Amino acid sequence: MKRDIQQFGKGMAFLSPWLVGFFVFTLAPIGLSFYFSLTKFDLLEPPKFVGAHNYLDLLNDKLFWKATGNTFYYTLMALPAGLLVSLGLALLLNVEMPGRAIWRTIVFMPSLVPVVSSAMIWMWLLNPRLGLINGILEALHIPRSPWLSDPQWAMPTLAMMSLWGVGNAVVIYLAGLQDVPQELYEAAELDGASTIGRIWHVTIPLLSPVIFFNLIMAIIGALQVFEVPYIMTNGGPVHMTYFLSMYLYDNAFVYLQMGYASAMAWIMLLFVLMMTGVAFLFSGRLVHYQGK
Repeated sequence: MKRDIQQFGKGMAFLSPWLVGFFVFTLAPIGLSFYFSLTKFDLLEPPKFVGAHNYLDLLNDKLFWKATGNTFYYTLMALPAGLLVSLGLALLLNVEMPGRAIWRTIVFMPSLVPVVSSAMIWMWLLNPRLGLINGILEALHIPRSPWLSDPQWAMPTLAMMSLWGVGNAVVIYLAGLQDVPQELYEAAELDGASTIGRIWHVTIPLLSPVIFFNLIMAIIGALQVFEVPYIMTNGGPVHMTYFLSMYLYDNAFVYLQMGYASAMAWIMLLFVLMMTGVAFLFSGRLVHYQGK
């Protein structure tokens, strides 16, 4: 018994740096943010407890609902597009072909570019007058587009730009594809299955856990999108690209309404939990784990 206690003490000693970091830098800020969400706090005066007042104000905040609608609109475009493009690229890059390693590197490299650099590159590419994309369209006798300054095109353009960084998901898919038994492909081929049939009946079911993981990560990332639209549009034109994370940032660091921003952060967490909960609800039917 004494030896077990000593071993436990040694284990806790080794864990103590992580435990201290978790409680100080993760658990404590979470608790404080929830407390601040129940207060009126402008960083200049001590927080004043107001109960659920901030949450009730959010229900009547038209800009909050506008930002929420924009966030879900972006998610509905960027999420399926990112999943399909990354999966398609992974399937192509999994085929034996000359220079496959080079193509894999090319696909993965954009995800290594810093966000600010990527945003600046895309701002030049999408420039209405001097941008390369409009130059190509003009050469093809297709009318130029204002892209980010057009209320109708701004959000689809941001969703299209999100495909720039699918390299991380492609790498995860490629790792999952290595675990698909080749015997199943051979059996499907003997049964007369086409290439599409083998992908649909063999690859997709066995890759479904990886697809589900990328789906969850994509949901979390899409609902928290901030840097690229903040740099490129700053919410414009006419708040058509004004996301919930940007409204939270403005309330916290521009208007100094830290309590209101904290309440908004908890609402964002609720949205993330709701969408991931729906994904887990349907995962039982659609996700197939080997050995079960």
